[in-house]
Amino acid sequence: MRILIMMFAVLLSACANSPRLDREFGNSLRLARAQQTLNPEAGRAPRPVNGLDAQAAGAAYQNYQQSFITRDEQSNGFTIGVGSKR
Repeated sequence: MRILIMMFAVLLSACANSPRLDREFGNSLRLARAQQTLNPEAGRAPRPVNGLDAQAAGAAYQNYQQSFITRDEQSNGFTIGVGSKR
């Protein structure tokens, strides 16, 4: 009987909330996101975004993806340009 009561007490304590932890939950994420925001009012500005246009961004992304497929031949580090093909 004593074991049953102890198990029941453990189960009930698992359902209890911890207001100290819940009150602080997510503050570090909110702070990090706020510190990384360059301009919080950017969505209200009518001017276009600075950066690449769609075609240039697509080409850059394709080049990036191709860099993992085609490998450049790497020379031995000990040769230091002696007898190179150039």
